[in-house]
Amino acid sequence: MSDLPASIAPESAPHANSAVQSPLRLLHVVPTYFPAVRYGGPIRSVHALCASLARRGHRVTVYTTNVDGERNSDVPVGRPVDLDGVEVHYFAVPTLRRLYWSPALGRKLRSNVAEFDLVHLHSVFLWPTYAAARAASRSGVPYLIAPRGMLVDDLIRAKSRWIKNLWIRLIEQKSLEHAAGLHVTTELEEHEIRALRLPVNGTFCVPNGVSWPARHTCIAEGPARHAPKPYALFLSRINWKKGLDRLIAAWRFTPGELTLLIVGNDDEGITPKLKALAAREGVAHRVTFLGSVSDEHKWAIYENAEMFILPSRSENFGNVVAEAMAMACPVIVTPEVGIGPLVSRAGAGVVTSAEPETLARVVAELHHNELLRRRMGLAGRQAAIETLSWEGVASQMEAAYRAVLSELHS
Repeated sequence: MSDLPASIAPESAPHANSAVQSPLRLLHVVPTYFPAVRYGGPIRSVHALCASLARRGHRVTVYTTNVDGERNSDVPVGRPVDLDGVEVHYFAVPTLRRLYWSPALGRKLRSNVAEFDLVHLHSVFLWPTYAAARAASRSGVPYLIAPRGMLVDDLIRAKSRWIKNLWIRLIEQKSLEHAAGLHVTTELEEHEIRALRLPVNGTFCVPNGVSWPARHTCIAEGPARHAPKPYALFLSRINWKKGLDRLIAAWRFTPGELTLLIVGNDDEGITPKLKALAAREGVAHRVTFLGSVSDEHKWAIYENAEMFILPSRSENFGNVVAEAMAMACPVIVTPEVGIGPLVSRAGAGVVTSAEPETLARVVAELHHNELLRRRMGLAGRQAAIETLSWEGVASQMEAAYRAVLSELHS
């Protein structure tokens, strides 16, 4: 069996039971989970939330699948796994893998959901959310839905538009109608959901948190040891919505000595197109694709970057931005990135248009101003400590759960 992470919480996080009221029995349903980290930030943020809630004294259970791309994760099926105090149940997906259809998961939900005080669902447009919402409704158990950035009109239009609209009308609308509320991570995500005019009973805005190690490997020991310096960093899944085409188009206007280091897994196979774009723009020699890196090595890559750039077309939060802030790396994001308002308020970086020359001017300004980069980096780290600790986020989420249960029993 592959090693599951021992912990992804900060080493300094409190482990004592800080719940002052009776513990809650919480079920989180998410299509994929550790160790399937190819699916990006939601895997880490959902587990960090669950682990933090468990440290607060709650009984936290996760129902998920063993899907990991085209393969299955090397995890036990049919018995729970303890992961940082969270009881994780993995279920097999025999077919319809893109929908994560799991009859065993459905049976478990129908037989056990009534044992929980509240259910938290982390997806839309996927079968586990449908199954869990129906099972919870039949058993009279309240549930929240966290769309995780997928209820955005531009995303719905851009990919599988007719299928998603049909799914909303036939399935998702009913799930939303009966939900106790939606969990959003930023005001931007809430605004985008409201624009769809879906039947929503209310929203709870609780951000994702960020965790980082007290110690990490140095860059000389990791896969980026040969990366040309100085470099600006993009670290995320290589996905069309991340806006890498916009960033590469901007790079021909940036200072010639500055490399763009692109780090992340590419499940969609678009790297060849991006490399071809870099060649057409005349910047192929200044753009380095490093591929995916482990959690162990990414921290040094953040720490040694002059700046971090996320030019996404849509991003409900931006976990990687929070990670960069925690490592005192100044950030540049587009207005479509949900964490952008916090970046602006904290003075941790710049929110700017992805128009190539505009984006390039911001990059050049930071590159030529070391004092400004240092000031932004320190401001970002302070914001991460004060605003984005997982203990504080779990406290906010617990308050939302108790508000739902109080309303139900009033």
